[in-house]
Amino acid sequence: METTELIKKVRKIEIKTRGLSHNIFAGQYHSAFKGRGMSFSEVREYQYGDDVRDIDWNVTARFNKPFVKVFEEERELTVMLIVDLSDSLDFGTVKQTKRDMVTEIAATIAFAAIQNNDKIGVIFFTDKVEKFIPPQKGRKHILYIIRELINFEPSSKKTDIRVPLEFLTNAIKKRCTAFLLSDFVDENDYRNAMTIANRKHDLVAIQVYDRRLAELPKIGLVKMRDAESGSEMYVDTSSPKVQNAQREWWRNQCDKLDSTLKKSRVDSVSVRTDQDYVKALLNLFAQRS
Repeated sequence: METTELIKKVRKIEIKTRGLSHNIFAGQYHSAFKGRGMSFSEVREYQYGDDVRDIDWNVTARFNKPFVKVFEEERELTVMLIVDLSDSLDFGTVKQTKRDMVTEIAATIAFAAIQNNDKIGVIFFTDKVEKFIPPQKGRKHILYIIRELINFEPSSKKTDIRVPLEFLTNAIKKRCTAFLLSDFVDENDYRNAMTIANRKHDLVAIQVYDRRLAELPKIGLVKMRDAESGSEMYVDTSSPKVQNAQREWWRNQCDKLDSTLKKSRVDSVSVRTDQDYVKALLNLFAQRS
């Protein structure tokens, strides 16, 4: 993509997603994703009902009356975006491709994070880790992330969700909040990697999908190409057998994902490419608050 066109795209996404983050998500994001723990803030006089374990004995001895420590939540987080760049994300039949929507959602979360003074980093993946951007703060860093979301070309076309999850577990030492953005069309078993990653970190899954994966349009004989394997074949989309097979395949994909998320205890939300992702994210934040 040419530099001028890329700058225009970055600017367009920045304007849209930064506004969403500021106007809609600020409070919800703050309450949905907690800090790492509690830090000492100040002392005050003991009041009836205070926990005696919070008494500051040094201050109490100095003033000859009980004082307790007041703690406040450490709000600063490290946020990681784990972004699927496999070729299946380039599919879209209505308003935009799955990759376009993933880019917007990732940018929106990134702006919400920096407005909350959090660090943000990215893991781009296919069936391998394509690129790792270490977490940092600041608008300049966010714009770099958006440029890469738009313009980065992966070297592989396939998907293996297990790989970035294992990378997250090993590479990010301190506990973080991680958003896994994918269509989750993956024949590999990633449940164990997801369970381990969610024990160490706070993992959230965001599925982006197209409605035509669930229901093929009845438009007769169509030449179709598997985005990740490259194989091509003609398919009669009007055939009841083909329609049923597609529905069954999609149902199995959804069942596998639901089972994996439940057993891994990972919060999740699904967003269709022709729907508004804002509502879906707000619902996700609400269920975690």
